[in-house]
Amino acid sequence: MALSSIFESELLQKIEQFAIHKHIKADTVFLDIHQPIKYIPIVLSGSIKVFSVDENSRELLLYYVFPDEACAMTFTCCMQQKNSEIRAVTEEDTEVLLLPVQVMDEWIMKYTTWKSFVMQTMYNRFNELLKNIHLIAFEKLDERLVHYLTERSRITGSKVLDISHQQIADELATSRVVISRLLKKLENDNKVILYRNQIKLLRGFFQ
Repeated sequence: MALSSIFESELLQKIEQFAIHKHIKADTVFLDIHQPIKYIPIVLSGSIKVFSVDENSRELLLYYVFPDEACAMTFTCCMQQKNSEIRAVTEEDTEVLLLPVQVMDEWIMKYTTWKSFVMQTMYNRFNELLKNIHLIAFEKLDERLVHYLTERSRITGSKVLDISHQQIADELATSRVVISRLLKKLENDNKVILYRNQIKLLRGFFQ
């Protein structure tokens, strides 16, 4: 899907007028907690991970932002004129359009496609957060790990994941030792092969 199929022609002209086009390298902290929100990002290519961060700087992965999507938390913070409550990190080299927050209120009132885009974004993220809460509250950590690896494989389009045990532990809000133990069990069950900072998902993983 392209932006031309989401927004009306007049709004597309406004986006072209006000947006800043930016390329961001992979693993870049794009927005951090307590940082003033000056722009609303719309992803054109690549993806962004959004984290909640506690007082001890521990991260919990909330959701991903994919092409033709925006971050719901930036919408809610800018509408309430609050600083960021999340950390956003690029998963890969990512291309974004940055829209100044000042246009938010005007566009919601003037353009039905923008209002629909904002509401659909918030609805989708709310559902993703509910799914994550369900995983944390009701699923065992080994099941959460399988879900995490499955999602990462889907996102990257690859069965070979370039990721460390520590990174997985950070994103699932647990310890590296626990993740290493669970991954070793998956390897013993012939579901994955573990390399240094890399995991290969085997056919048995998806069965």
